[in-house]
Amino acid sequence: MPTDPVIEVAGVTKTFAGVRALDDVDFTLNRGEIHALVGENGAGKSTLIKVLTGIHSPDSGQIRRTGRISTIYQEVNLVPLMSVAANLFLGREPRNRLGLIDRARRDAEAAELLRGYGITADVRSPLGTLAVGEQQMVALARAVEADADVVIMDEPTSSLEPREVETLLEVVRKLHEAGIAIIYVSHRMDELYRICDTVTVLRDGRSVHSGPLRELPRIELVSLMLGRSVNEIRKHGTTAFGEDHHADTQPVLEALDLTSKPRINGVNVAIRPGEVVGLAGLLGSGRTETAKAIIGALPLDHGTVLVAGKPVPHNVRAATRAGISMLAEDRKTEGIIPNLSVRENIVLAALPRLGRFGVISRAKQDRIVDTFVRRLRIKVSSPEQKVAELSGGNQQKVLLARWLCSEPRILLLDEPTRGIDVGAKAEVQALIDELAKEGLAVLLISSELDELLDGADRLVVLRDGEVAGELEGAQLSREHVLAAIAAEVMDDADSH
Repeated sequence: MPTDPVIEVAGVTKTFAGVRALDDVDFTLNRGEIHALVGENGAGKSTLIKVLTGIHSPDSGQIRRTGRISTIYQEVNLVPLMSVAANLFLGREPRNRLGLIDRARRDAEAAELLRGYGITADVRSPLGTLAVGEQQMVALARAVEADADVVIMDEPTSSLEPREVETLLEVVRKLHEAGIAIIYVSHRMDELYRICDTVTVLRDGRSVHSGPLRELPRIELVSLMLGRSVNEIRKHGTTAFGEDHHADTQPVLEALDLTSKPRINGVNVAIRPGEVVGLAGLLGSGRTETAKAIIGALPLDHGTVLVAGKPVPHNVRAATRAGISMLAEDRKTEGIIPNLSVRENIVLAALPRLGRFGVISRAKQDRIVDTFVRRLRIKVSSPEQKVAELSGGNQQKVLLARWLCSEPRILLLDEPTRGIDVGAKAEVQALIDELAKEGLAVLLISSELDELLDGADRLVVLRDGEVAGELEGAQLSREHVLAAIAAEVMDDADSH
């Protein structure tokens, strides 16, 4: 590919709160190139993007860029209370002869545009009523249609189902053919090797490799990201899940006939101590709704949740007291409290047991926080650092630490590795395995089927809010999961 730089970064350094987020980084993006930017959480990817887009100014170094940059962030940064169409055309609304916003034209153009991205929702509805994956596709459409010379995609598929991922990758190919340069940030190796020309690897704020991606074997790429030898990764890179030590035990959690129409209808899930049960299914199948029903956050038409054989009142407080905790899918709106410190975010769920006569022991807080910062390898300058300053993966670890320090019996994990790079992902998966071996019952929700197949002892497959099948043992395969969904589709077809 001929060299025609649209972005050149030379010796850029950026420091926050005593932590060097970027350390003498070099980076070049050529016109029409799809350039993968990879590294563990905290490696400096997000900081480099913010420097490139002018959100942060570098402490030192030079940046040369030509043309317009458009960015798709991992977390949807649109306005949830405004309509889908208003978000799509925000700042560039079509106008009528009087200079007023032409709403009819805007809505019609928005609907036509989004159909090309597989979105058929009413564009007049508030954006916040759409599923997270659909909101991400709206953000993608907005960024792509902004006539940019450079499009930066920060974990664009982290919220998407396989069908939506294929739509996005097709959009990427079309942008590439049109000569638009793309910086593609993702932890999904398959995507990177399918579409990217070159790769830059960041580790601890430094650029440790840059070159053609296809000349770099996957295991060497992981080695560069983690700073570990290839042999060490081969030895420790996989985690064994799902031993049969729980086979003869009684369920600690039983969710019976959970129904909240039209979202879920008659869902049954049971989890034994030390067991990891995965919820599989396509977008809209009812996975998140099932977890919210178990924790008491989704109103039910009928159904019962039992913990150790005893019914649990249907509200979050009662479920939490019974030993159920949930890591929500959207950490920005349902998880972290950005203006509080890492320490305050972690101990939030444990405060009732840390206090005595209304006085909360700071020493106990510090011991718990230090334990989980070490155990989960959370990268912070200090526990008093604001959680909003952390990378997305480290924020996810803070949330996981919060619920673990409440000492739950049952842990509901909704997309626990969403937006997390391969190194942090392996750490979270290993931690799930460790917690299961200690007797914790885990419900694992993931849009990545391979993660469920690798991490779960048993899978409950959902479709349209109903159980389409339950798989374990030799049935735990991609083919069996897809067959369970397809069989339900055929049943629907036969019924009409």
